[in-house]
Amino acid sequence: MIEYLTDKWNKEMRGYYGIGVEGISKPYNLGNLFRSAHAFGASFVFTVNAAYKRREGKHADTSDSMRNLPYYEFADADDMILPKDCALVGVELVDDAIFLPSFRHPLHAAYILGPERSSLSPAMLKKCQYTVKIPTKFCLNVGIAGVLVMYDRLLSMDSSFADRPVKTGGPASPYREHFHGSPLDLMKSHRKEPPLVEVDIADNS
Repeated sequence: MIEYLTDKWNKEMRGYYGIGVEGISKPYNLGNLFRSAHAFGASFVFTVNAAYKRREGKHADTSDSMRNLPYYEFADADDMILPKDCALVGVELVDDAIFLPSFRHPLHAAYILGPERSSLSPAMLKKCQYTVKIPTKFCLNVGIAGVLVMYDRLLSMDSSFADRPVKTGGPASPYREHFHGSPLDLMKSHRKEPPLVEVDIADNS
């Protein structure tokens, strides 16, 4: 049942996204983030100016995400390239950042987080089309912050899940019943019978 629900959710997701970090130094934090990215259906992961040792990070990355997701490594912000129409979204506690619960996620996005005990570089912040912040009293662990961003994207981008009920608890079904529109039915009221001359031509052809 869990596999079925997971497959259905993956098919319903729109667009694509990747997630990465700048300047991180702790492989366990990055391994944890990449494992979560794999679980949430990310399309790729990346690092910028970071020293990631996969042998150490795999202790946290128990799903071995690097075997399942494309991994990109960039030297700095200037070296970083993304697919066309992919918006770079920085995750940082800065004054002019958008609160995550109020943010409309781009259909195609790459999310980047800063290093432990520091922030995204000025060059990276300048490169970001959007910057979001998680409404907390202080900074979170990189892995936790990444999970919150990916979960928020899931909530806002996937319309297949049923709405929360008014009363406490869950809905009768975890997914909305899919409705297939019928353009032909909508057009039926506008349909007119062809002229008799055209009917005779069709019958005799």
